[in-house]
Amino acid sequence: MEPSGPEASSQSQRKEESAPKGQGEGGSKLKKAHLKNASTKKKKPKKATVSRSARVNYTVHQGEDMLLVISNASSQYDDSAWAPKRKGSKKRKLVRENTKAIRTKTNRTVHVKGKVETKTAVEEEEPSMFAFPQGTNDQRWGQNLPEEVLVNIFQMVVSQDNAVPFLCRVGRVCRLWNAAASSPILWRRVTLGHCWIPPGKSQLPKTEKKIKDTVTWLAQNRFSQLRDFALCHWTKNVDFTLQAVSQFCPHLASIKLSYCSGLTAKAFQSLGLHSRALHSINIQYSEFQVEGLLEYLDNHGHQIKEISFTHGLKNDKLLAALNRGCCPDLELLEVNTKLDSKDGELPVCIQALQQACPKLKTFRMLNVRPLHKTMRNGMDSSPGFPCLEELCIATTSYSYMTDKDLLDILFASTKLRVLDLRGCSRITPPGLARLPCPDLQCLFWGQYFNSHVGLPSLKRDFHLVTQLWGQTLQQLDIANQVFTEEDLELAMGYLAAQTKTLCSLNLSGTRITLRAVRYVISRMQALDYLNLSSCRYLPRGLKKIYRGQEEIQQLQEKLKELV
Repeated sequence: MEPSGPEASSQSQRKEESAPKGQGEGGSKLKKAHLKNASTKKKKPKKATVSRSARVNYTVHQGEDMLLVISNASSQYDDSAWAPKRKGSKKRKLVRENTKAIRTKTNRTVHVKGKVETKTAVEEEEPSMFAFPQGTNDQRWGQNLPEEVLVNIFQMVVSQDNAVPFLCRVGRVCRLWNAAASSPILWRRVTLGHCWIPPGKSQLPKTEKKIKDTVTWLAQNRFSQLRDFALCHWTKNVDFTLQAVSQFCPHLASIKLSYCSGLTAKAFQSLGLHSRALHSINIQYSEFQVEGLLEYLDNHGHQIKEISFTHGLKNDKLLAALNRGCCPDLELLEVNTKLDSKDGELPVCIQALQQACPKLKTFRMLNVRPLHKTMRNGMDSSPGFPCLEELCIATTSYSYMTDKDLLDILFASTKLRVLDLRGCSRITPPGLARLPCPDLQCLFWGQYFNSHVGLPSLKRDFHLVTQLWGQTLQQLDIANQVFTEEDLELAMGYLAAQTKTLCSLNLSGTRITLRAVRYVISRMQALDYLNLSSCRYLPRGLKKIYRGQEEIQQLQEKLKELV
């Protein structure tokens, strides 16, 4: 029977309510198809997460003598505690955290019945050498070492690679390493170079503030026992650094500035107020205010024992101040010049310097051509340099030094040990034989000329030099000296018959003969370095440098075969 009118209307109303909105019979069919497809699909098991070790920033490989060598794989300034933070790092970090949070929210609805533990083939066959067993009592070897042992290890590294930034980086490893790196004995010699920014880049205001704060912190917390301090390639903050170091370092004894600029009188005034133990100043290849240094020497020059500066138009005033006697206890004086400098002539009044600095032990004029001046009062008497132990007048171009000039400098130097006359072509063997230096140990007399200077003239009587100092010489350099073959054979004969201490002999570019070389090698047992390069009178295969007694012994065997 067909339903009546109200019953039919109620049934149709129920069907419309049960069906989704906007769908009729077609909606019910789509729903059935969707359920059918879902039943046919298989659920894929979720892949198990494999734990991976952190990517190390260094490599370990076996070197010589069963030693493990650890080498850093990053560059000099990457991952450095001193390098400024990269721009955009915070934004990238926030984006990564947001994406990670979204992924965790979506994965919460997924339910996995069981976890499948899988390992890669690399992890099964080759376990990582950096994987340590994790336990309750697990401690690394660095935390078990005594602090004294760590200090000794750090001291060996500091002696080779400097205290900064090595100690600043290892101090961030753990508390034990921080305590060892804070030992005052490790901070006695400090050199600050390009530690915060790579070379050639400008300093931003934030970087400059960071540099000042770091220098102040180091001076207050690490430099209590600082003795030797050096700055290299600093064009800013030189005054601030020297003021901070002088204020907090009462034991400061030596200052060295290399290729620095911007040094004013304020820094020298701070050194005079606080650094009472300062006795060495090295300002070579640096720009500074000469008037500030002259004022410092006039007030505190009595405590200065070592001065080194570069020859220049303004810097020559320092030599005039030394001649006036502002540094009576000076023991080392070094004046050099740049290799590309055209003006290398330096007027020097030797007599005034001898009277003003009678305690001078080391006198060096590197690549400088000294011009001797006489005193205005006409005093001929001079005490000389009775304590002088080293005289260096080396140059690569040419020199005006003569036998008389050399004797005027060394007429009272009986304690001379080192004599460097490289480039002095006007000095002769009879002039050297007249020097009152009986115990000379090192004689450097090689001629290293550039292309603008001709070869020196022929010389003779070199046997007078070897006969005088044959028993005391340890190093001898006569490279490119034009002596005759007979003269060299006679000189080497005197030298081999007397010396037992000669360990270095440079005969490069000379007319040494095979007979003289054979006689030298057979008699000189302590010889450790022999330079026979560019010797035209020797056969091929022998003209080279021999380092070590093994190579010299091999040379002796070759000479026996040539007989």
